[in-house]
Order: sequence, then C-alpha cells, then structure tokens
Amino acid sequence: MSENLESVIRTICEGFNNDRTRMMDIVREVQETFGCVSDDAMDLIAAQVQTHRVEVESVVTFYAFLSKQQNGNVVIRLCDDIIDRMFGYERIRQTFTEALGIDVGESTEDGRYSLETTPCIGMCDQAPALMVNDEIFTEVSRDTVTEIVEQLKDGVAPERLRRRLGDGNNSSPLVGAAVANNIRKEGDVIFAPLTCGRALKKAISMSPNEVIRDVKTARLRGRGGAGFPTGMKWDFTRGAKGEKKFVICNADEGEPGTFKDRVILTERPELLIEGMVIAGYAIGAQEGIIYLRGEYAYLRPFLEDRLQNARNIGMLGEKVFDKEGFSFDIRIQMGAGAYVCGEETALISSCEGLRGDPKNRPPFPAQKGYLGFPTSVNNVETFCCVARILDQGAGWFSQIGSKGSTGTKLLSISGDCRRPGVYEVPFGITMNEVLEMAGGNGAAAVQVGGPSGSLIGPDDFGRTICYDDLATGGALMIFGANRNVLEVAAYFMDFFIEESCGYCTPCRVGNVLIKERLEKIMEGKGEPSDLTYLEELGAVVKSTSRCGLGQTSPNPVLSTLKNFRSAYDALVKEDQPFQPTFDIQKALGEAKTIAGRPSMHFAE
Repeated sequence: MSENLESVIRTICEGFNNDRTRMMDIVREVQETFGCVSDDAMDLIAAQVQTHRVEVESVVTFYAFLSKQQNGNVVIRLCDDIIDRMFGYERIRQTFTEALGIDVGESTEDGRYSLETTPCIGMCDQAPALMVNDEIFTEVSRDTVTEIVEQLKDGVAPERLRRRLGDGNNSSPLVGAAVANNIRKEGDVIFAPLTCGRALKKAISMSPNEVIRDVKTARLRGRGGAGFPTGMKWDFTRGAKGEKKFVICNADEGEPGTFKDRVILTERPELLIEGMVIAGYAIGAQEGIIYLRGEYAYLRPFLEDRLQNARNIGMLGEKVFDKEGFSFDIRIQMGAGAYVCGEETALISSCEGLRGDPKNRPPFPAQKGYLGFPTSVNNVETFCCVARILDQGAGWFSQIGSKGSTGTKLLSISGDCRRPGVYEVPFGITMNEVLEMAGGNGAAAVQVGGPSGSLIGPDDFGRTICYDDLATGGALMIFGANRNVLEVAAYFMDFFIEESCGYCTPCRVGNVLIKERLEKIMEGKGEPSDLTYLEELGAVVKSTSRCGLGQTSPNPVLSTLKNFRSAYDALVKEDQPFQPTFDIQKALGEAKTIAGRPSMHFAE
C-alpha cells in the first residue's frame, strides 16, 4: 500500500469531514483520482470514516460508474438505449472497436482507454450519443468517432476534444457541451420569462401553511409520473415529528427516453432553486439536496455557480431575503449510474452514502426519510411549477390544463419523428395533437412514460395526456411501422433486468423468466399457453415487488400483449405435447468450442 494512496484518501475523506454518509462523494473522488476504488483504497476509506469495509464495497460494486478494477485513463461510454439502437449505436460501437482494438467491457493494453456502454445518458433527441469521461457527444457519426480517437491518441484531453457547442447555456464556459436544448414549444409555466426571487419574496411574506394552501389550491401533482398531490406531501412532512426536515430534488431522470429535466437544469436552474427554497420554507427545512445523475456531471460546475449566485443575492444562506428565523441552503449530491435511484427511497439511500436500495414503506419519506428525518422528495419540474404558482397565483395555474391535471407538462419526445425535443404542453392534449407537433405522423406505436409506462397503438392516439388517462413522467418514444414492437419490449425487459437492485425475488427472478418466455415466442417456439403465462407472471411481479421498479417492470410485455396482441398471435403455434423449445446444439455451443470438436452423441 503506497504512502501516496493513504495520504490522498485521508485528504479526500477529511474534505467531507470523515462523514460516512458522504460515502458517494468520497468514492467518486477516489475513482476520479485513481481510475478505480481498489481493495486497498476501500480499506483506507473504511478506517478513515470509521465504518465497515463491506459498507464501502457495497457502494462501489452497486453503481455502474464506480469500479474496483482499474479503468482506462479515458472511459468511453456508448449510449445503448432503444433510440440510440434505432439511429446508429451498432455502427458507432463497431467503429470504436476497430479504432481502439477492444470491444465493449475491455480496456486497451496500455491502460489508456476503456470502452463501455450505459443504458441512457439523457440525449435521446440527438442520438446516437456517447460520453468521453464526463464530456458529451451527440449525433455521432463514424467520422466523429475517428476524429475523437485520433485526438485522444494525439494526447488531447477529453475536455479539450473538438466539438460544436450547443445552444443557450450549453455554450457557457461552465458547461461547454455539444448538447442541443431542442426546446420545440415553450409554454406558460416552465419556459415563460422569469423574474428571479419574486415568487420566494411572496412566499416568505405568507405563513408556511398559507404557502402549502396555495399549492393545494393549484391542485399541483408531482411531475415524476406517480402524480401524488404536492401540497399534501408537504403537509405531511411539515406535520411529521423530527428535529430536522429536508428537501430533496430528484434530478436523476434515468428513464430511457427522458431528458426534459436536463433542459430545465440548463436553462431554468434559478426557477428550480427558487421552488426548492419555497419548499424549505413551507415544510420547515433548512437543508436541500439536488440529487444529480452521474450522466449530467458536465452540468455540475454551472449549477454550483448558480447556487453561489443565489447565495450572493440572499436567496440561499442565513436569513433568506432577510426573513428572520428562516435559513436554507442547497448542496448537490452526484449519482453514479443507477436507474433505481430514481425511486425516492433508493435515492435517499444513495444520499445517505449507501447502496441505492429502496427502503420498505411505511414509514414514508415524509415521516422518516433522509437520515431518519421527515423529507419531501419532488422532481425538478415540480419545484419549477411551485415557484410559478407562488408568483402568478394558484387560480392562474389551475386554469391551465384539465380538471384533474392542472398546469403544463414537459414532454421529452424522441424516436421516429421529424422534430424530437422538449415540448411544454397543457395537460389534456391528445396524443394525435402531440404527434402532429412532433412530426410523428404515421407512427405505429408510442411508448408513453418510458419503459415503465405503456406502449400504445393508433387506436389509442385519441386519448389525452393527463393523470386520469395517459399518465407520464414526460417520456414519449415514437416508433414507425418498420419497428418490431416485440423487440422493443425485449429491450426494455433487458433494461429492467440490468437495473434491478436484486433485493426481492419477484423482480430479480420474475423479470428474467418473463424475458425468457418472450424470447421463446420471438423464436417462433411459443404456444398460446405462453401468453397466459406472461400475463399471470407479470401480474405477480407487479403485485409482489418491493419498489416501483419491480411494480412496473412487466409493463413492456403486459402493454404489448394488450395493445399489440396480433404481434404475439402471429408467432405462437397451437399447444403441442413435444414442442421443441430446447436447442441441444445451442446448449452445447460453449462445450464444443472448448473441446474443439462436435458432440459425439448429438450430431448436428
């Protein structure tokens, strides 16, 4: 064990006050410094923060962006979501493989480069996309790959690779990203002109209960997809017993096809900050946390700057806007590549420096959340809506949208359409209207709400986007007539299998069984009884899984069974007593390779 390793890790841990609950920050910094979190490093971290070694290793082995093994100095992560696969992922992978002489999951012999995949980096509107360390590249072509590799081999640092900068704040020196906002439609709530601080000043002139009353009167529901009434959640949190209370912003939009929070964080961070401070005032909190997904690390310097600006003008810190007795500040907690952390209790676990395991409920976060204290977790868009409600009034907000779903909704639209991007639309808009705006005419299917949502066909395009009909956290993926809906469902099942935390059997095992039976059908070996099996198993997984991931993971198969039954019926055969579902030659494949000869007992 080198003295340098020990010295650096001591310095890193001391920088976080040797606080075990800041484990995510500690191991991320160690990873950035040394390219991995080695066994020796984990021993040192455990000793320094006075915890068990297994607690450190459980964190390092849980998150995709952390590793015990040495990574290359440059880690290239290819976005492997369904949209990127549709628009060129495979040719990008092949070009990197040829240029670097390694395949996905490997590093070059000189230790300079590692090639990996990641499920979604929030760039579906400009696929194919990839990350070089924390640097984002969008609309990547073979020529782009060649240029990236040539520059890297010439010694150019990832942050200095040539690329065109995006619009708006993407071109800011603090961001410097080749990312386009693609704001296709601005509405009256999120993207309307902003007078910074006005909403907060109105809020602190009222009592906390009056602020919560306004949010309730506006009938604001959480914009993360579940649609729980925000005012009610705040009321529960304010009334809960606890020496401290916390506000957490869920900025971990890891759902493939979702990227609207990325645009808010880039162009409306002040609106988010103001909404969080109002929440802190309403529930009686002094501390807030923005949980920022690891894929958006490139935005952190910019967001830290905006937080500091808020402190400079009195919006954060001691006596917010000179309000006696109200102090509030916000810190950023980085994630490290774990989709399950989008679930609020798993996110809280991660903020506490643990694996992103979901917690049992009850107690709910409003009763016992971060560090055991009452906590309100809301997403980026929700906090922005709060600031507008306090600024413009609850009556104004409630007049927008539909009766049961007030306000506007940001939609992240990608796939087979002419105008992918972010659209701010009033609730109650029909799917047909959305497709017309996005240039998705002729769509054969639309995935509403990401993989955990539902895949609908043309018969449902007259339905409306609202909590009482087509509920969505914001992702709409459009699929043309040339796409295979069963392949889409199979990809989403792979995604859930990969992203499951593995805690409960229904999710850990059930999703694998669903995927295996789906593959059997896709291979033409299915029987009608297999469809019944999928429906029954899907229902079991939904009803018995511990958290929202497992409770929604069968949806890709269940929704396609419901809305695209003919795609299944075309592949299944009548039940037969001896259906050849077991392929002996496939099963013997690895053994034949090792032996270097065919089987003596099972001739091909």
